[in-house]
Amino acid sequence: MTAHRFRPVVPLVLALAACNKPESATSTASASANLTASATPTPTPTPAQAQAQAQPQAQPQAPTPPDAIIAQHVLVAYKGAKRAPKGVARSKREARERAHEALAKIRAGTPFEDVVTAYSDDTGSAERMGSVGKFHREDMDPAFSTAAFALKVGEVSDVVETPFGFHVIKRTQ
Repeated sequence: MTAHRFRPVVPLVLALAACNKPESATSTASASANLTASATPTPTPTPAQAQAQAQPQAQPQAPTPPDAIIAQHVLVAYKGAKRAPKGVARSKREARERAHEALAKIRAGTPFEDVVTAYSDDTGSAERMGSVGKFHREDMDPAFSTAAFALKVGEVSDVVETPFGFHVIKRTQ
């Protein structure tokens, strides 16, 4: 038994139409395109799709990271930390706990400046209410900069460890 192949009906219909009406080859190709196009219905777009097609899509752009920011911090140092004041005798573990205590007070609503006064071992910034001023990313320890630049204005970081001790950072600008 031989296999039968089915041939498309469209070319046969076009061939018969060409025999009955003398047309040029280009009009036959045009008729073929029209017949093929009408054989597959075009879906009607919904109003939302029509509007989306009419308006070019605006690509959301990521905000440009700032070159410099301003921040405040609480620094809890420990014995042996870089530039630790001479009177600091607490261990690294005790300093970490104290920094977490300071953070808890801030999150409970105690003004940042009050926590700086009570907890910070950085006497220079403590006199400025914890302000470290305006700085560029490369001006600070990488861990400090990474945490500070990740904050939105007004946000407070988790406890951040650097060679200087444990910081709680608030971005102010």
